[in-house]
Amino acid sequence: MKTVLITGVTGFLGRYIARQFSQAGWLVAGIGTRPPENAPRQDLSHYYQIILPSPGLAAIAQQLQPDVCVHCAGRASVELSVSDPASDFQASVAMTFDLLDTLRLYVPKCHLIYLSSAAVYGNPNTIPISESQFTAPISPYGFHKLMGEQLCLEFFRVYQLPTTIARVFSAYGAGLRRQVVWDICQKVLTQNRIKLYGTGQESRDFIHGIDVAMAMLVLAENSSGQADIFNLSTGMETKIEDLVRLIVAKLNPEIEIEFDGNLPSGVPCNWQADITKIKQLGFEPKVELEKGLDSFMQWCRGEIIGW
Repeated sequence: MKTVLITGVTGFLGRYIARQFSQAGWLVAGIGTRPPENAPRQDLSHYYQIILPSPGLAAIAQQLQPDVCVHCAGRASVELSVSDPASDFQASVAMTFDLLDTLRLYVPKCHLIYLSSAAVYGNPNTIPISESQFTAPISPYGFHKLMGEQLCLEFFRVYQLPTTIARVFSAYGAGLRRQVVWDICQKVLTQNRIKLYGTGQESRDFIHGIDVAMAMLVLAENSSGQADIFNLSTGMETKIEDLVRLIVAKLNPEIEIEFDGNLPSGVPCNWQADITKIKQLGFEPKVELEKGLDSFMQWCRGEIIGW
């Protein structure tokens, strides 16, 4: 039986990934910052409550000897990275280096799958975006994710540590309490009139957490581990204005919507992924946006207003 170690296992994507590997018959171990009662224990054989980077990571790696490590720990907030870049650097670049170096020393054949972000592309000149497109981050978050990618490349080329990079676009799903889909649902459920940033013509390529987890398994089983980079999304562009209409129609059809015409610092305009490369490994997204939003909105309603 193969073993996977998941960092950030108590977070939004970590829980989906733990469930996917567990159902596929892997031995799943996880690292998180929350108490054990907040971990997805039904999917884990081992859980370690530590804050990375940590000297305790070496003992975990030596004990488990994982075949694969999925690294999804860290912050996922452009806004916080702008206001506190030093903390974002520590929670992203420093953490990633510590993990890579620990694997190099104690589990040199472990395949690290690094969850990067479409934020490395910044504002692309053309869409859909392929992996070969020029990277030009516009936020500390994006720069730090790109630095993490460079570390993965370094450790593969210099130390032959197997690595794979997944550039995740706009992930959503139950458990996510930040970013655009959550923000819109929260406002629609609690206000009579809402103001959103931008013009509504901005776009994103949304992917459900279930599909992200499925892709991690595909990469674990099929990627060469030669620091390859893969876009991860559905390949479908959705304008924010259309997203708002879908949510409003289901949650609060009478609400008034206004866009302020301004984009906060570090927020890109338009994203759409070219996912040809990861599809060649056998990945096919399964969750259609409207169905995924229905389940997410039901979860949001329970979280925000209790029914």
